[in-house]
Amino acid sequence: MIFINKELKVNGVDIAYQLHGDKQAPVLLLVHGLSTPLTGWPVEMVDSFVEKGFRVLLIDNRDMGKSEQLNDLPIPNLLWTVLKIKFGFSVKVPYQLEDMMTDTVALLDALSIDKVHLVGASMGGMIAQLMAINHQERLLSLTSIMSTTGYNKLPAIDASVKKVLSQKPLSQRYRDRCQYHKNKWRAIGSPKYPLDDTELTVRVVQLLDRGISGKGTLRQMLAILTAPDRTARLKSVLTPTLVIHGDSDGLVHLDGGIATANAISNAKLQVYKGMGHDFPVELIPSIVNDIVEHAQAVEL
Repeated sequence: MIFINKELKVNGVDIAYQLHGDKQAPVLLLVHGLSTPLTGWPVEMVDSFVEKGFRVLLIDNRDMGKSEQLNDLPIPNLLWTVLKIKFGFSVKVPYQLEDMMTDTVALLDALSIDKVHLVGASMGGMIAQLMAINHQERLLSLTSIMSTTGYNKLPAIDASVKKVLSQKPLSQRYRDRCQYHKNKWRAIGSPKYPLDDTELTVRVVQLLDRGISGKGTLRQMLAILTAPDRTARLKSVLTPTLVIHGDSDGLVHLDGGIATANAISNAKLQVYKGMGHDFPVELIPSIVNDIVEHAQAVEL
């Protein structure tokens, strides 16, 4: 199996990526979410996609992982920004989700990859939706996982999850940062499929070792908060679409997934009981099969 781990300057930003699998296989592009480098995709999921005949392209979004940290860009006060958004005032932020989408398209251009099966999770689902809106010609299929349309009347984050996410690590020592992220993933994880402490620690260590930027997280969050509702534009999407969501997602409510499926013509919705805002080990084989069957149906 061929494995490539590199970075390229595209759209004015260094974007890090990995390629797994045969060069001749159709490309499955995986884009993850807020504050999550490419190691947020479970290794067993990536390996399964390769075994099932895909070349898997993983990317670190700007400001995360091994991609460029844009620390020269100022960060406006988050609370003040949220208040301005709430009352309808315009807000200037470091960058938009559209910029992250352009990073992704530019990387495909640099790698001479014409078309992909696109899979986006959480914020990555938002980026994927924007690619489907603006660059349908590049997509063979779209899978939007635990994401939403940006419609602001959908249910908010659960209070218990919001409380945990509003906290900070006790210090910047590795141990305290690790504990903070373990607490976060427990809060947003799947109630029916809780990770044991050893497995959770392994996953968090993989994320931290790849790179999680606190300032980058804030800049990405501002891009999400200021993104306009995509519902109307999604109605123009003709790309075969699969929407996957858990019914126990406390970060992005199931209604976000339902709204996404309703907005895109002929989209299929797969709801997993007991799944939160993560990829439970027990559900990975089924989720992989859902995505593979969706992509292969397009290939036929």
